Amino acid sequence: MVSGGGTGGHIYPALALIERLKELEPDTEVLYVGTHRGLEDKIVPAAGIDFKTIKIQGFKRSLSLENFKTVYLFLKSVRDARKMVKEFKPDVVLGTGGYVSGAVLYAAAKLHVPTVIHEQNSVVGVTNKFLSRYVTRIGIAFEAARSQFPQSKVVMTGNPRAQQVVGNKTNYSWTELGLKDDKPTMLIFGGSQGAPKINTSVVEAIQNFNQRDYQVVFATGQKRYQQVMNQIGDQNVGENVVIKPYINNMPSMMPKVAVIVGRAGATSIAEITALGIPSILIPSPYVTADHQTKNAQALVNQNAAEMIKEDDLSGETLSQAADKLMNDNDLRHQMAENAQKMGMPDAADRLIALLKDAKK
Repeated sequence: MVSGGGTGGHIYPALALIERLKELEPDTEVLYVGTHRGLEDKIVPAAGIDFKTIKIQGFKRSLSLENFKTVYLFLKSVRDARKMVKEFKPDVVLGTGGYVSGAVLYAAAKLHVPTVIHEQNSVVGVTNKFLSRYVTRIGIAFEAARSQFPQSKVVMTGNPRAQQVVGNKTNYSWTELGLKDDKPTMLIFGGSQGAPKINTSVVEAIQNFNQRDYQVVFATGQKRYQQVMNQIGDQNVGENVVIKPYINNMPSMMPKVAVIVGRAGATSIAEITALGIPSILIPSPYVTADHQTKNAQALVNQNAAEMIKEDDLSGETLSQAADKLMNDNDLRHQMAENAQKMGMPDAADRLIALLKDAKK
């Protein structure tokens, strides 16, 4: 049984783990428990995985009457989860984060079913911190998370998404976008919805990029494409710059990227370290406990990435960071090696081994 939801950062590692588990043991039965409100409601069934839901919500950080409803829903969701655990009879239950996994893993632990949680970030989430005292084992993707858990339960596994991207063989050619294969190419990507400050900074940097010998692929986010094109207005966009709303074949493209510019979410970090891609990370300041800054700092400390805080981000600072990496092959090669040393190309296998260990 697997539970995790709310954001892609909790869902995609779980799906990568399930995919690998079914490769190794095709007769494995998996039930995924999530909520109707989270992204998992669409993503998990689309992946062909059995899916059930329970109703739960998060606590408000301020005093609120909603928190009484939250407590009621949590207790009810634990009862619902207990029924699901008893019916499905899992050998082991994995939680990858989000409020829903709190109820499911707590219920399983109280029924003495082996339980494992996976923490993708360097700063431990509220749900995993709560569950850490009840579960059998804990997998982490950043060493910085180790000290926030009971030491005897923790194993470094990495993020299963890393193994998934490394296993993706590609023959991608930049000619698909009208670019050249013999020039280094930088990908700028602020997430599926786009990031307004990143988008504005790229617009400011376009005239600099036009004059460079390297290429730039810029994904604005579906909803923000027209806004970006309006901002660009009658500015010239060079032949070495391609602007897209979204990149559908990102897994195929990424191994060809010389430098990636983007946020520092756990999934992104897992992918770029597994593939050994130098990066310019712009952590989102709008996440819990500023965990993206700590994720990014882990790479900066190993000389695997540059970091620009959002408050310091502009067309000028972005251009300077881009030029530093894109115009120096040796620096990029060294940063790529450093990133790859941090990657966990066997992360899914490590987490599967942890699940089996918990089952003993």
